[in-house]
Amino acid sequence: MKIQPDIAQRIHRLEEKYRNSGQDLGSYLDGLLHQRYLTYWDYIHLDTLLSLQIPRTHFPDEEIFIMYHQITELYFKLIIHEQKQIIDDKLQRATFFTQKINRINSYFKTLISSFEIMINGMEREQFLQYRMSLLPASGFQSAQFRMIEFYSTPLENLVHFTVRDRFSENDSPEDLYEHMYWKKGATDMETGEKTLTLKQFEYRYTPRFMRIAREVKNATIYHKFLQLPEKEKTPELIEAMKQLDTNANVHWPLMHMGSAYRYLRREKNAIDATGGTNWKDYLPPSFQKVIFFPEIWNNSEKENWGKQWVDHMFNPEKK
Repeated sequence: MKIQPDIAQRIHRLEEKYRNSGQDLGSYLDGLLHQRYLTYWDYIHLDTLLSLQIPRTHFPDEEIFIMYHQITELYFKLIIHEQKQIIDDKLQRATFFTQKINRINSYFKTLISSFEIMINGMEREQFLQYRMSLLPASGFQSAQFRMIEFYSTPLENLVHFTVRDRFSENDSPEDLYEHMYWKKGATDMETGEKTLTLKQFEYRYTPRFMRIAREVKNATIYHKFLQLPEKEKTPELIEAMKQLDTNANVHWPLMHMGSAYRYLRREKNAIDATGGTNWKDYLPPSFQKVIFFPEIWNNSEKENWGKQWVDHMFNPEKK
């Protein structure tokens, strides 16, 4: 059978490719002959994926709870995937930067809109019972969200606001890490000591966090923005970064507040979160004032960060 010229050209290119790698093209062709056809379910490991939901109780809604958190972590992985590309980029082009930030925003918007599943997609009575089998695990222990923060902005911007003015970029990552804002939310509400949830989290992830902090020192997304030539700091890029800041630090925690109010609020007092976190102090964005990109906001915007959203939650009669 005569081989078509375009096929012959491809075979020639393959021979060059494998010759340069020290491999034999014939061996690879034999492997291709023996290989099974690829299917959708094999490619995405569908059977494995669908086997990862293992409830600890008999309540049907626990499976919803598990799946939603797994989906959330996959979106976090997508966000980190885009963040790393921005950090690794050397060309300093606004078009590339804006495209990646817009992708991150699209992932956050999907997460934010889908959180309705957590707020109204489960029976409160079921949640309050199966949650007791999850102790001391907590969504607080999402390491990927902390990585998103570390890739976004220098550690001094993530220090708890009550001591933030005591620290700067000159402090060591280890010193800054000890005062992360989210650690304040994971303290025992009676003794003030670290909860088991936080102790487990630190033991598991602190080495990785410190490695990331050292890798991106002076190279976070905020640093990359500040290092752009002035002509590349376009209005489109600045607007996209503002959306990212509010998506990550206002809308996302606000959705968690909505869920916490739905399931954990009582008439006279709030129910503790599964990890013992003080969610009423930890989640409100206006309490934390975490801002990834402070230079792009004016003083008034920073001073009133998230207040209108929190007022909306704490004063439902104003709705």
